Amino acid sequence: MDSSEIIVTVAGLVLAAFVIWYFFFSTRQTASAVSSSGGVQEVDITVKGGYSPDVIEVERGKPVQLHFYRDEENSCSEELLMPDFSIRRDLPAFQTTLVELLPQEAGRFDFTCGMGMLRGTLVVK
Repeated sequence: MDSSEIIVTVAGLVLAAFVIWYFFFSTRQTASAVSSSGGVQEVDITVKGGYSPDVIEVERGKPVQLHFYRDEENSCSEELLMPDFSIRRDLPAFQTTLVELLPQEAGRFDFTCGMGMLRGTLVVK
């Protein structure tokens, strides 16, 4: 193995390690829902290459309104899936889409785009 092969191999390993760290171990932006005067928990989520915030904390047994603003035209983000709540919504570009749910059980519930590339988590406490 000559030096150029070693350099390419090391660069490939570094790149693979970065990708693994980014998708599985990097710090996620977390937001707690804000309760309105009516007791509804509300969170604004921007959809642009991912969900921001991508971890949302809410309280069990209180109604939740998630306001998804899709700030792009990327086809990957045009659909939202929340399978644990039987929710599927189209997210029109440059518009806010309201998703309402009532979490009855505590736990972590994933949500994704239609392709499963964009991921977020709803944490019910």
